[in-house]
Amino acid sequence: MELRQLEYLVAVAEEASFTKAAARVHVAQPGVSAQVRRLERDLGEELLDRSGREVRLTEVGAAVLPYAHAALGAVAGARLAVDELTGLMRGHVAVGTVTSSPSLLPDLLADFHQDHPAVEITLSEANSDRLVEALRAGQLHMAFIGLAATTPAGIEIHVVADEPVVAAVSRGDAMAARKTITLAAMRDRPLISLPPGTGLRSRLDDACATAGFQPHIAFEASDPQVLAQLAARGLGVAILPESVARTHTRELRAIAITRPQIRGRLALAWRAEGPISPAARALISRARAVLPGPSGDPQPAA
Repeated sequence: MELRQLEYLVAVAEEASFTKAAARVHVAQPGVSAQVRRLERDLGEELLDRSGREVRLTEVGAAVLPYAHAALGAVAGARLAVDELTGLMRGHVAVGTVTSSPSLLPDLLADFHQDHPAVEITLSEANSDRLVEALRAGQLHMAFIGLAATTPAGIEIHVVADEPVVAAVSRGDAMAARKTITLAAMRDRPLISLPPGTGLRSRLDDACATAGFQPHIAFEASDPQVLAQLAARGLGVAILPESVARTHTRELRAIAITRPQIRGRLALAWRAEGPISPAARALISRARAVLPGPSGDPQPAA
């Protein structure tokens, strides 16, 4: 088993194509195919299903892939550790974020890039569940996620924001005169919420289940600002972080949710175990140092 074989397997799995994988690793397609076949012979099992239009992992291939990622990451980490000790800092840091990322994120990345111009930084956006999966698989080095009731297994976190979640309605809504409302009182109201897979939606669903009902979700959007705009037009009750509702005070009335209170938490997250490159470690350390915690200025939680 050779590292290049694992590299080619990862490329084919992620590109779902031998042609695209060959272009990615700058090797002729027959060379990529031959090396993957050799890896399959060494392991005694087929790792890729080549029968469809797209190449897909077999069950065995899916089991092998995380180990391939880990092996490649370990080698890259060893090389970068040597660079770090010789005064160099280079490599690649993959960052993920939910839509409502901290407002200081652009400054964080820009300052880090200024200090370490040889480090390539990429940023991608997804729901929290996808970001956690990518962290565990080693596809991301750090991510800003919305937290559910419990911290995901295998993940370390630094909480950036912790704030109440409110029910936001248009000022012409019958609920607008209220200061508080129980979750059960919204049982039959159309709700406007972040989609499944987000931390806030997970907390809402869990709270409703505890209260004995399933929420009626009329509208979903990944951007909390869109939820606020929909509620302002009278389309339902938006379930929002309090800080987001405060930015729409002219159009919306924010009502505190009681029994139970729901809180939204935004956190910096990274994988608890496994090798980590010096560049990624440096960015995570800087983020933990400069980003405010819950006691600082609140950031919208998702």
